[in-house]
Amino acid sequence: MSLGAKLAELRLRKGQSLQDVATAVGVSKTHIWQLEKGASGNPSMDLLKGLAANFAVPLTYLADADSEESLDDVEAHQFFRDFKSLSEDEQAVLKQTLDLFKKKRIQGDGGA
Repeated sequence: MSLGAKLAELRLRKGQSLQDVATAVGVSKTHIWQLEKGASGNPSMDLLKGLAANFAVPLTYLADADSEESLDDVEAHQFFRDFKSLSEDEQAVLKQTLDLFKKKRIQGDGGA
């Protein structure tokens, strides 16, 4: 997936406007639009780092146009890293919450 396609998907998933992204990374709205459309190539490393930070994705996700990793995979990996940074008690609470959601889904599916 191209950098432009990745940026557009990230921006839309996060509910950000072109201006929101531009302001967050310190460039013009036009520059972000050009990046999304593929009309501006070879962005600086600083810009890529800013975009990665704004969208909370690894820099490698944006920099590697040949990557097969989907945005869902990137978000899952980020969730796992965040989970591992929690205390054992916090992890236990999150696991309990997940179990509740899974039980609720199973009960909901059973009645269908």
